[in-house]
Amino acid sequence: MKPVLKLYRGYANEQELIVLGHVFRPNTAGDYEFEKKRFKNAKSIIRMFRIKTIPNADVYLEHRGMKIHTKSFDDGYFKFCIPLKKSVEYGWTDYYVSIFHEGEEIREKGSYIHPYTGNLGFISDIDDTFLVSHTRNAFKKLYILLWKNINNRKTYEDVVAHYKALSTAGRNAMEETNAFFYVSSSEWNLYSFIVKFTEKHELPRAVLLLKDIKTSLMDFFVTGRGNHNHKFDKIKHILEFYPHLKYTLLGDDSQHDPFLYEDICKMFPITVKAVYIRQTGRHKKDKAVKAIKNIESMGVAVCYFKESSEAIEHSKRIGLIA
Repeated sequence: MKPVLKLYRGYANEQELIVLGHVFRPNTAGDYEFEKKRFKNAKSIIRMFRIKTIPNADVYLEHRGMKIHTKSFDDGYFKFCIPLKKSVEYGWTDYYVSIFHEGEEIREKGSYIHPYTGNLGFISDIDDTFLVSHTRNAFKKLYILLWKNINNRKTYEDVVAHYKALSTAGRNAMEETNAFFYVSSSEWNLYSFIVKFTEKHELPRAVLLLKDIKTSLMDFFVTGRGNHNHKFDKIKHILEFYPHLKYTLLGDDSQHDPFLYEDICKMFPITVKAVYIRQTGRHKKDKAVKAIKNIESMGVAVCYFKESSEAIEHSKRIGLIA
């Protein structure tokens, strides 16, 4: 049986290209069937958390006529950070990565983005920001993840319209869109599900930056929970990688987004343009309100909203979208 090579969306600026992925053992990371119902859907989801990775695997990136070699980390994850002498073209570009098994090449195609010249960037959480997940209730979240297939999972009303407007804000050419990133405490195990969900609902095509992969069934029961420092580190990395952009951060109050975004605003006082926080309960949270007021005091436009229609009107009011 052949190992499985999984590639994720990469990204580039004028000086560097970053592409990433995982190498899995055979039979543990196939194509999951997210349209199955009930028990079959639950089985597919659970399989995603029973994968086995291959550490120290030889991995090869094809770029500009060269084959660049690296090895996977202990958890099967690999990441190429390639300096660029000449800038890559704008928009989405294909790349190829390969591994070898018993002398046979296993080659996969991924894609990376070099954002079109512009001045806006968008970073969004996933669960309870645009994907209804009920993160505040761990049992309900697991129930939905297991028993609701991709056709039964929902976005919030008007959230797609808001994100589409943000994606094309300030653009004239149809093929040009603003840089979009989905940064979440969900693990890499859920990458394929998230990509298919966003494609199904026509949300902006984005780079996904997720949490370290999980490889046991016990890990499944705490998916998306625990330490959220990785989100801060990944958002910080994006802002440093594309320092010329003005960013809008989108999240919710179910976990730590208001406080993470507050810290980001403190570190990047002229980089963040706006912050959007979705209210997930019946009432606004006092701690979230306090953090949001502090963000606002730093000159950042803030919207703590229940319905996406409120967020759309706020974006129009501050001139973020037409």
